[in-house]
Amino acid sequence: MLNVLVVTPIRVLFEGNAESVIFPGEQGVFEVLSYHKPLLSRLISGSVIINHNHIFPIRRGVAGIHSNKATVIVEE
Repeated sequence: MLNVLVVTPIRVLFEGNAESVIFPGEQGVFEVLSYHKPLLSRLISGSVIINHNHIFPIRRGVAGIHSNKATVIVEE
């Protein structure tokens, strides 16, 4: 499982484990699974989708993946 933290400047949107997270990246939509190699990506307007059932619309943000942890800072 991937440990995921999705935050805005005001609140925590999601904190927990996930099998997959889908991001709206600058170069296109991409999915991150457990044990993904380290990654840092800017996010564009779209939705962050966790386990195909938690959907968070965003305006922009940044996602960092390292050591089986995904930290995501977004604007709603």
